[in-house]
This record gives sequence, structure tokens and C-alpha cells, in this order.
Amino acid sequence: CAQGLRRVIGLAQTDYAPYFYDNGPNSNNGNMALLNLSEDTPKGTQIYVLNGTDPEVQPVKYGMTFEPGSKEYFRVHPKSGTVTLIEELDRESYVCYEPQFQTMPSIVDVPENTTSGSSIYKVQAVDRDTGSGGSVTYFLQSSEPSTKFAIDHHSGVLRIKPGETLDYEKSHTYFITVVAKDGGGIYKGKQQVMSSSATLTINVIDTQDTPPVFVGTPYFGYVYEVSSPGSEIFTVFAKDGDMDNPNPIIHSIESGADGVFAINKTSGCITLKVYPAELRREIFNIKVKASEVSPEGKLLDFAVTTVTIRVVDLNNHPPTFFGENGPQNVFELTMYEHPPEGEFLRGLKITVNDSDQGSNAKFHLRLVGPGHMLRVVPQTVLNEAQVTILVEDSAAMDFEKSQFLTFKLLAVEIDTPERFSATADIIIHLLDTNDNAPKFSSDFYITRIPENSPGGSSVMSVTASDPDSGLWGVVKYSIYGSGYNFYVKAEDTEGKYSLAEVFVTIMDLNDHSPAFNENSLEKTMVIGAPVKIEAIDEDAEEPNNVIEYSIMKSDPDDIFNIDADTGEIKLKPYIKSMDIIQNISSNKDCTWSVVVQAKDRGSPSFSTTKVVKIDITETQLKGPLTSFLLKSRENPMQFLGLVSGVIIIMVFVTVFISTVIYVRNVKSNKILPSRRIIQRKRKPWGQDDFHQPFREECCGVKFRNEDLEIPTADNINCNNNVKGCFHRTPPSPPDAPVMPPPLPSHFRHGDREWTVPTVSASVASKTKKRSDRCKDNPVNTALVSELKLRLEQKNMANRY
Repeated sequence: CAQGLRRVIGLAQTDYAPYFYDNGPNSNNGNMALLNLSEDTPKGTQIYVLNGTDPEVQPVKYGMTFEPGSKEYFRVHPKSGTVTLIEELDRESYVCYEPQFQTMPSIVDVPENTTSGSSIYKVQAVDRDTGSGGSVTYFLQSSEPSTKFAIDHHSGVLRIKPGETLDYEKSHTYFITVVAKDGGGIYKGKQQVMSSSATLTINVIDTQDTPPVFVGTPYFGYVYEVSSPGSEIFTVFAKDGDMDNPNPIIHSIESGADGVFAINKTSGCITLKVYPAELRREIFNIKVKASEVSPEGKLLDFAVTTVTIRVVDLNNHPPTFFGENGPQNVFELTMYEHPPEGEFLRGLKITVNDSDQGSNAKFHLRLVGPGHMLRVVPQTVLNEAQVTILVEDSAAMDFEKSQFLTFKLLAVEIDTPERFSATADIIIHLLDTNDNAPKFSSDFYITRIPENSPGGSSVMSVTASDPDSGLWGVVKYSIYGSGYNFYVKAEDTEGKYSLAEVFVTIMDLNDHSPAFNENSLEKTMVIGAPVKIEAIDEDAEEPNNVIEYSIMKSDPDDIFNIDADTGEIKLKPYIKSMDIIQNISSNKDCTWSVVVQAKDRGSPSFSTTKVVKIDITETQLKGPLTSFLLKSRENPMQFLGLVSGVIIIMVFVTVFISTVIYVRNVKSNKILPSRRIIQRKRKPWGQDDFHQPFREECCGVKFRNEDLEIPTADNINCNNNVKGCFHRTPPSPPDAPVMPPPLPSHFRHGDREWTVPTVSASVASKTKKRSDRCKDNPVNTALVSELKLRLEQKNMANRY
């Protein structure tokens, strides 16, 4: 290292700095970047020759500077660059140092028109180490892949790359990072390479190399009908493209003005020279030129643009509606209601006009009013049009709803900023027609009248109205039909009509007293079972025909209870045997009298009183079945219903068992016939008996015990799956008894009387024995078919 050496400077008198030649590390002339010098070199020895040049080919001078306070070892001749050793060297007194930049960081101004390859700055860094450790090389560190600059690795001279140029309009500033590295060496037993970096800022200086630029293009101007000579139409604006050092701009018209437009050369304002009426074209395309002027007044670069000037009409007239006699804003019309749809209103003569030109005279027509009754044609107008109004909804134009209609006819400009508009009122007076039929206040009427109403009585009042005016609104009424359900017709003078249905209901009056059934006034009562009396009220409706029963008197007293709703008479709960009865009364013949009243619930209420004779007896059978049979004597329908239910259940059970057997046999037939079949003898089916034993008691009432014979049928269910089988067929159902006629809801004079049969003797009778093979019985038919199927299966199995 050459301790104390800080800086080597090349001075020049022109704009660009001189630079050293880089002749390599082993050369003895150049930039003295790498110089090895033995420490025993004699003082006064010429050790190197500095060699540099200037881009402007100006003479250069050489010199050396050292750190303040350090010892100067070398001297350079300012013209020849010869370097001489002036002090003896001592290697052991030096240490290893990092490279240090002498002129960095720094800012360099470079004109944008500097040619490619020109040097723009010299970077200098020193390393006080000796040998390879003191040699310095330079590099550029940049994030951009293609920088516009390059540096000489040995001399540190920074140049614009060949083929690259600077442009102020694209980039004003560049930031360059320069790295200085030494040659490396052994330091503390290790190989070390020292480096330093610094930033160089390059400002690009603008030069006059860009023509003027027009701002705000494209340009459009307008001439209006109220313009006059000298009116300003449009102003163009241009500026020098070299923004840091701009030149003045002057303007001129190149072509297209036709002598009717002029331009101010300084401000760029275009003015009109004639009146608009003298213009022969609607559009003018004017070429305007902007030129730079040098300080000496010489015209430099220029630019040309086009200004389009359109001659337009001024929107100073709104749309206007006209009638037959000039401008008009109210139009009236008289017409009948419900005109045909699509027909135009002939009594209206309307014209609309806008005196402006072009888009200023374009407007919309719109009709505003109740509903969508009318439509206006046309809807878009240019300058002038005849207005036509069409009928859209005829039904809505109804005299009964409104006798006159008011609409607003609007005309509104479309494309103008002012959106001028005009309105006109259209008033339509409607005339009535007979377009309505009379209408009832209801589609049907319901009324009730008493059954004893005399002839000529008022039944009800119906009302129909016709909204039409005059004679068309007069309504006449008539009746169609007869009986209690008929129609009422409402008709106007022209025959339009409507109908309403009338329903007349006759109200029942409570004019009948309850009447007892004479057959129910003598009863036989078994202790524990009730007897029932019955009375009928011939009134037709409730509550007039609803009867309540009560006991007025009995002998002996307080021994019977009666159900007020059903008429069932029972003994008091404490009377459970004939012994108790005989203890209460001395009447040994067991016949007691009860005075029973039947009273309806009408208003006023009517009642009937009868004496009921009751014979009391006692049965030896106990249990719910006995009680049911005893009750059935008073109500045979209940007993018949029970018998019918039992028969239906038996039929269903028979069908179900037959179906199961059939399915089982079908499955069993799929088994191989090699199975041995063992047939057992059928076991007969026993007959069941139904007994009803009763014991004779006093009062001469006898009950017989009879057996009900039930037919039987045998059936065989044999297949390959079992050795033997048998099936018992349930008894066939007996024929159902004939149902008695229903009780009448009310009794009328002249109707045929009938009585409800009562059971006073035998409860069950012996039925006839039926044949097992009766073809009329569906159950027996099914059993026969099943027997045939079983025999066929058996014969088929025996064949194999």
C-alpha cells in the first residue's frame, strides 16, 4: 500500500472530465491502479508514468494529493506524468485498508443529447494496502437488467453505453451504485477481499429536441345562429415539448378556414369573420399550426392539429301545440262512452311544432291521464307532426264512473341540455249509453215465513239498480218459477235484465202436542232391565218436536225412574228382587200403573199424559248377555244388528282360513313327489249349541229354551308336506232378518199409521236347518271348490 496517497486528479478546461488510460496491472504507464514497488527501491527512482487524455482533446495536467498529516512518498511531473519516489519505503509500517471513494456520492448533470460511448464521470477509490490488496476494480450494481451506463473496471471512468441515448422526456434522473473491490490478500491468516459502494446521481438535462404539443385534443367548436363577426369560436393551446427550457409558440391556420375564420397567433383563439348566415357549410375542418420560435426569432419545430367547427342551431324555441286557429293548450271533445278500441278521436285536431333545427327540434310526445285508456301517435317527433290519439281501453271509458276525462299531452325535447317542453289539456265529455243491465243487491235471497201466514202476506223485498241515466235506469220486476224456490227478474226499458234466485223456507210453528204410541202403554219389565215408552210430535223442526219425558205419578209412589230424553223407565236402584217389590206393595199381581207425561220444547209448550201399565217379573239368568237380551225386547233392531255382525265376522273368518289353506297348498305342491303321503281319516266337526234358558215367573210370562241349529261342512287339507290333515269349516251364516221401516220424523194427517213391534214373549225362535250343499250360499260354494282342488292335487301326487 502507498500510505498517504488519496487522490489523482486530471484537470481540463472544457465541459467533460479527462480520463486515464487503463493499460492493465502489469503496465508501467496508465492510471497507476495496480503498482507493485519493492521497499528497497532507491529514493529518486522514476517508478511510473501517468497517462491520460481529454474528450475535447485539450491538454491535461497531472498531480497527486495525500491525506493531511501523512508523509508524501511520491511526486508527479504535471506535464509528463512521470512519478518519482522521493522517500524511502518501509513495508512493516503499513496495514491492510478497505478501498475508499474520493468523490462519491456525487451528482452529475448530463445533457440528453450526449452521444453514445461518451464518458460522463470518473469514479475514484483508493486502497492503502500494497500488492494485490491495494489494487482497485470498479463495478456497477443496478436493479435494472439493461442499464444505459457502463464503467471501466480499472480506471473507474463512467460512460454511456454504445447504442444507448438519454431522453429527458422519458426519464429525468438515474441512480447508479458503484462498487469498488480490491485484489484480495491474506489478512489474519485468511484470504480477504475488501469492497465499498457509493451512489452516483445522474440528472438528464433537457435540450431543444421535442416539437410543440397540443393539449386537450381533439378540438371542437360551434357557431350558433346568434353569433356575429368577431365572436370567439374556440381557443387551441400548445406548449413546447422541451418543458425545462421552452421556446415561445406562435399559431397560424394552414387550411380549411375558407376565409371566414381567423386565429390569434399568440393566444390561439379562433374567431368568426362573417355572420352565420354567410356560412355555406355546416362543418369546417381547420388545420392549425403551432411553431417554436428561437430567441433570435427563427421558426423551429412545429406541430399541426385539426379543429372541427360545426354550425349549429341555437335551441331557443320550445315545442308548441296548435289547433285550427293557432297556438292552443286546451282541447275539448264530446263523445259516447265505450268507443271501439283502436279508433282515433276524430274530434281532435292537434298539431305540434318546434321551430329549431336538427336535434334541437327532436322531442317526445306522451299522454298522461287516468289508467291506460288512450295512446298518442307518434311518440317521437322531429320539427312538426299531426297528433293522433287512439282508444286503448274502451271499458275504462265509462259514463257511470266519470262523466268527463282529463288528460295532459306532453312534448319534451330529447337531446338538448335545456329540455324545453310544452303541455296541452285534453278534456273529453262522455255521453251515456244503455250499457248496463239492472243488478240485484245479491245473487240470491233467503227468507223464512211462518207456516200459518195468510195469503197476500209480504214475503221479502228485493232490490235491483241500473246505473244508466234517464229511462235506461228504470227497472221492472217479475217472477219466474213456482213453489218455494223461484227467480226474480229485473229488466230495463230496452230489455237488458238480470236474475236473482229466491229461497223461501216455511217456519214450523209448535201447533201439535206429543202423541203416545198406544202399543207402548203396556209393558213387561224384568228386574234390572228398562222398558221404553215412545211419543211422537208431528211438528217439523226442533225444538217443537223434541220431547221430554217425566213421571207425574206412580202407584206405589217413588219406585220408578224415567230417562227424560229416551223415555226408558227403570226401577229404583235399590229394587233388585221381587221380594223387595212385594214388601213395598200389597199388589201381588205385579202390575203397577205409572202416569207419564210427554212434553215438547216449543214455545208455547204442549204436553200429553198417559197411564202406562207395567208388569214386573224376575229372571234366573244373570250377566251382561241376559241384560242385553232383556233390553233387546224393547229394541229388536239392536238384537238384529248384533246377529248380523256375528254373521259377517264368521264369513270373513271362513274366507281368511280358506285363503291361507290355498296358499299353503300351492307352496306345498312344489315339493318333489317322492315324499310319502299318509292320509288320515277325517274327524267330524261338532255342532255348537246356543242356549237361552229362561224360568217361568209370575204374571204368566213364559220363556222357552231353544237350540239354534248351525249347519256344518267338512273339508280336507292334505298336501305333500304333512302326513295327515283336517279342516273344520265354521258354520254358515244365517239369513239376516228383514229390517223394519224407519221411524217417521213427523206425522201428517192422512199418512198410514204403523207400529213398532215389541218383544213380549219368546226372544229366540228355532231356525230351519239348511243344506250343507246349498248353491245359493257363497261360503259353501267356496268350500266345494276347495275340496275339488285338494282331490285333484291328491290324484296328481298318486300318479308319481
